[in-house]
Amino acid sequence: MSSQQSDHSDANHLIHENSPYLLQHAYNPVEWYPWGEEALNKAKEENKMMIISIGYAACHWCHVMEHESFEDSLVASIMNENFVCIKVDREERPDIDDVYMSACQLASGGGCGWPLNAFALPDARPVWAGTYFPKDQWMNVLSQFNNMWKNEKDKLLDYADRLTSGIQQQDEIIAGTPQPFEKDYADRMAENMILRVDMQHGGRQGAPKFPMPNNYAYLLAYHKMTGHEKALEAVEITLREMAEGGIYDQLGGGFARYSTDAEWIVPHFEKMLYDNGQLLSLYSQAFQLTGQPLYEKVIHETIGWIDREMTHPGGGFYSSLDADSEGEEGKFYVWSESEIDSLLEKDVAEIYKKYYTVTSDGNWEGTNILYREIPEDEILASFNLNSEALTELIAAANQTLFDQRAKRVRPGLDDKILTSWNALMIKGLVDSYRATGRQDYLDKAIRNATFIKENMMMDDYRLMRNFKDDQVKINAFLDDYAFLIEAYMSLYQVTFDQKWLNDSKELADYSLQHFFDDSSHFFNYTSDLDPPLIARKKELGDNVIPGSNSAMARNLNILSHYFEDKEYKEISDALMFALVEPIMQSGQTSFYSNWALLYLEKMHPTYEVAIVGNDYQNRLQEMQNAYLPNAVFMGGETEGDLTLLQDKLQDGLTMIYVCQNRVCQLPVEDPQQALDQMNYLK
Repeated sequence: MSSQQSDHSDANHLIHENSPYLLQHAYNPVEWYPWGEEALNKAKEENKMMIISIGYAACHWCHVMEHESFEDSLVASIMNENFVCIKVDREERPDIDDVYMSACQLASGGGCGWPLNAFALPDARPVWAGTYFPKDQWMNVLSQFNNMWKNEKDKLLDYADRLTSGIQQQDEIIAGTPQPFEKDYADRMAENMILRVDMQHGGRQGAPKFPMPNNYAYLLAYHKMTGHEKALEAVEITLREMAEGGIYDQLGGGFARYSTDAEWIVPHFEKMLYDNGQLLSLYSQAFQLTGQPLYEKVIHETIGWIDREMTHPGGGFYSSLDADSEGEEGKFYVWSESEIDSLLEKDVAEIYKKYYTVTSDGNWEGTNILYREIPEDEILASFNLNSEALTELIAAANQTLFDQRAKRVRPGLDDKILTSWNALMIKGLVDSYRATGRQDYLDKAIRNATFIKENMMMDDYRLMRNFKDDQVKINAFLDDYAFLIEAYMSLYQVTFDQKWLNDSKELADYSLQHFFDDSSHFFNYTSDLDPPLIARKKELGDNVIPGSNSAMARNLNILSHYFEDKEYKEISDALMFALVEPIMQSGQTSFYSNWALLYLEKMHPTYEVAIVGNDYQNRLQEMQNAYLPNAVFMGGETEGDLTLLQDKLQDGLTMIYVCQNRVCQLPVEDPQQALDQMNYLK
């Protein structure tokens, strides 16, 4: 950092922020402001249009546009003279991102991405939005809007009226009326999903390919509850192809955000916490069901990466790793053939290169991404090896390359800690513990859950969104509550420590008080304590992360089994009924997969499993080693104060009760007998 930078003389208004993304732009010549009263008031007072530019720290094209345009003094002078320029970290402020992303989608009639650049009136109503622009195009866009503001203001006012109205109407939906849960509907939802799966390479057909973990969690549960083999096949193809593809870091563990091609080979190299938390859950559930060693390997390696690179000293988890290092996308992760030859003995190198599809010309832009293509049997035959010898050889060679890679310039780390993403990782670690029995995985989950409770939860159960530099300053959104409720319930179910369940209930009650819309009977994304934006949005669909309304509906459904509160079930049912017809009409179950999972959970009565007695922990762990979707666990050494546990304790015995709708079968002591009572194919 230069002396000018160290005294902030060249910095813009972002210099006092702690978001890594905003700080990346703090020394741009553009006079960026963070979103807030200062910038919004300046636009009104000076009667200037606003440019609201939204991105995130690991975003490759955000970096490209910064370098081409926002670091250019000529471009900056045009922006500074004619606009009030605001930078937003979409991960800190997904509410702002949602409003202006909706504007982009309405204005363009299609999908949009990041960086997201919105033009808005001084009152923050958008008139148009787009994504990445090369410098020349960006200057043309600036010129057009500057001229329109000076000469055709009425046109812009009309655009703003229509766009704002469209944004406000997007989430209009009314909770549905009760109706039977139909097997035909559940089957059609599943068929719609399976039809769109690439049965050769896994994932959704075509490119780019996003992991979409919730889609395959849904298909896994559908298979378990119905015996549908095609659903399991779709999951297994996807998990295998991803684990052997370039989207998975073959040396260090962890998945990149998406693959740019149809075969999972070439990733967009950024690694996000939210993907990996969900994928840990998915691979753990698949391992429970199938016992496939590859899935267990992915679990251990991904948690290893989280430990090494993504964990705060206090136990929180960081947000992401950048796609770029030294200004080049993927440079940290790729190899030349000559590098590999120089690091490994000749005979080992030949085997290794065939194993990971390494060529002299490279398999991507003159370099090599490590991925699996050639079947292991073919490699064993080619080199006259047995499977055990090959496994040892590859593991040793991987360690050599990993050690060499560690000497490279690392991708940038976004070290802010987000409540919702941490909650997804808590759930991933709990599921990993269930699948593998590794106590250290549960310990990590508890440590993180405690970090969130101590640093990001207020006494009245209000949550904060972010933690960075020992500061919390953004009020949490619905997804923060929804995923933390789920995470804490998952912790209760493996520990029977009732504080986690009580916290879940309190967080749910807080959400009902501050987010629930009494007119639509859906949850708003923002709290009623937050300053209003031009629209108060609701998350209705599911995407790479499940939507917060579907997550809340599932949470309330589960809580209704623990607590005798009819409101939880009634709200959950009403939310589900409102979405049934939109799901069926769209034919796009993949964008409503968490709702489809809730539909399954309501159609097949939930197993309520109570384990009471001194040996509850061993019996609980033995049962949970199996894949048991749509089962909730409760119990402990004593009956506690949950209604379903009353009168269950028997002196000197540890009994397991398998119940549905609070009606229990005969208690048993043997976990296998209890599992036999849970017939998912009824």
